[in-house]
Order: sequence, then structure tokens, then C-alpha cells
Amino acid sequence: MEREGRERKGLRVNSRVVIPDEELEEVFVRAAGPGGQNVNKVSSAVQLRFFAMSSGVLGEEAKLRLMRLAGQRATKAGEVLIEASRHRTQERNREDARERLADLVREALVPPPPPRKKTRPTRGSVERRLEAKKGRSDTKRMRGRVSD
Repeated sequence: MEREGRERKGLRVNSRVVIPDEELEEVFVRAAGPGGQNVNKVSSAVQLRFFAMSSGVLGEEAKLRLMRLAGQRATKAGEVLIEASRHRTQERNREDARERLADLVREALVPPPPPRKKTRPTRGSVERRLEAKKGRSDTKRMRGRVSD
């Protein structure tokens, strides 16, 4: 039961970031696809909505990266909508949606690497490369026909 109470406080993304439940909204809907009578009667699919752009947990750069990573799951209002209907039960779909959102936010928190700076080869490395080319050229020239 302790795990249940702790999980309700928010969605733990990593050791430093926890998304509070106030910034999340879950709506249970009927799932589409195969499943027979169960699918027609039970609202087991979940739509998890994260109000990303108004979130106080993420920095501005992380929010922009999250919206870019979310792609079509991002709304114009600055929300991320995750739909989960892989499993038969509400609870499993709920956990799946929360884990997928946590993975997405985790990926958005990692800043991109700095751009590569172009460097010029040193004079010594250029000279060594040209010497090696001359050596290969001489070797191949010596393989040619012998003329009298």
C-alpha cells in the first residue's frame, strides 16, 4: 500500500525530477481493436495528458525539447497526450502510459551535445600523408612492365 500512496504524489522521472499529479490528467476511454465483449463494455484504455508548457518542474529548454520529441502527441496548447491501450486492464494501461511519459521526459532532460568544432590537420600530419602517398605511388609504379 505504501507504494500506491507514493505513486499518487507524482510521476518520478529520475532522482531529481518528479512531475506532480496536478500537472497530469488521466481519462479512461474504451479501447479500439480486438477484444470482443470486454473491449465494448470496459473503459480500459487511458489518455494521459501532461501540461508541459505550464509545468514548473521542467526548464524552458527541456520543455521545448519535450514538445519537439513528442511530435504528434504534442498539442498546440502545450500539452503532451499519451494514449495506452496495449493491455486488458486499466491499471496496466495506466502504468504503461506513465512509464512512456517518463521515458519521453527523461529523454528531453538530456541536453544535446555541443556542435563539433572543425579542426585543420597539422602540417606534420599533412606531410606524413603525402609521403605515404608517394611511397605507395612508387611501389605501384615499380610493378609495371619492364622495358629494355
